[in-house]
Amino acid sequence: MTAPYGQPIDALPACYRHPGRHTGLRCTRCDRPTCPECLRDAAVGQQCVECVNQGNRTTRAPVTVAGARLARRPVLVYLLIAANVLLYAVTAVQAGSFAFNYDSPLFDEWVLWPNAAAGGQWWRVLTAGFMHIGFIHIAVNMLSLWMLGRDMERVLGKIRFAAVYFLSLFGGSIGVMLFADPNGPVAGASTALYGLMGCYLVAVLRLKLDPRPILITLAVNVFLTFSISGISIQGHFGGLVVGAIAMAAIVYAPQKNRAWWQGGVLAALFVVLVLIYVTRVAQLASALGPGA
Repeated sequence: MTAPYGQPIDALPACYRHPGRHTGLRCTRCDRPTCPECLRDAAVGQQCVECVNQGNRTTRAPVTVAGARLARRPVLVYLLIAANVLLYAVTAVQAGSFAFNYDSPLFDEWVLWPNAAAGGQWWRVLTAGFMHIGFIHIAVNMLSLWMLGRDMERVLGKIRFAAVYFLSLFGGSIGVMLFADPNGPVAGASTALYGLMGCYLVAVLRLKLDPRPILITLAVNVFLTFSISGISIQGHFGGLVVGAIAMAAIVYAPQKNRAWWQGGVLAALFVVLVLIYVTRVAQLASALGPGA
């Protein structure tokens, strides 16, 4: 058998990865003989597998405006949706009703009651963000989380997204602690979702994009917040403000040591929220009186 140009196949060099395969092809980068199976299309010619891998390692990965590597698909958003749905299912099973799941013991222990939080049940300021009242409530919130969260997780990356999400949730609970009825129950992921809307607006402004779509979305949600009874105005605006502040700290951080600046400001924001919470707890505990 002969190769092109009349050369016997055996006279051709062997592929560097497959010694039993003779080939007339070479890698355009390292010039080693390479069989067709080990070649990959490149910008100029074809390169062997090792040269392609080496080029990928030395090529700087693109980053977003937040300094995160651009992810192909979100992960945390789906984990958060799964956690919310699972906990809703637990409350529905405990209560024996999808509509009246708030009769569940878990719901009663995790929903945000400012006076209960002031009595030492601090976890309510976080766990309330995973409690929902009825099927429509969780369906609307999870759809919103899916729509907003996918883009935000890609922009922020997993760690920054998690930090902004939980800071927004905490900020919404602080708004409830400060301004809502201390005896009124508050539940739902919408505090964090308003934080993500604040993030979206700041990102659009930072990138100098058209802000009208997100402004319209915010305007509609603000209108619904004031129009529908039972919605926590304080929680929504608390989440919105904290989310916007957190996002501004991320996208406007100096390029040099950007991750340190971002982490430092987000940590400082968390400390401020904790101090506000501790101060408010002391005020509520004092109002309740001894033994309350």
